[in-house]
Amino acid sequence: MAKRILIVDDAAFMRMMIKEILTKNGYEVVGEAQDGAQAVEKYKELRPDLVTMDITMPEMDGVNALKQIRAFDPNANVIMCSAMGQQAMVIDAIQAGAKDFIVKPFQAERVIEAIKKILG
Repeated sequence: MAKRILIVDDAAFMRMMIKEILTKNGYEVVGEAQDGAQAVEKYKELRPDLVTMDITMPEMDGVNALKQIRAFDPNANVIMCSAMGQQAMVIDAIQAGAKDFIVKPFQAERVIEAIKKILG
């Protein structure tokens, strides 16, 4: 059975890019969210195997959304996505429980490698 993934990014084209990479590699994209608040709601509703989470978003950023998701489900698998130059935020995210991070612009191999490392 395909692993179920929730994609969170405020940019529609980024969600589309990740979705394409994932579906081509046999993963099922069960939902998308465009900010951290939506991400937390969708996580509770969909219970995905993994979340790809942008760091910088309106409403609620990815690190706060990560903290809320981990409070709800301590075993949540979340991979943070960040643009170059956000090292401090990436460190915050890892300390908050992110399993890995990938840098934008995405390289398909790196995205799949990160997911396989977490989901096996």
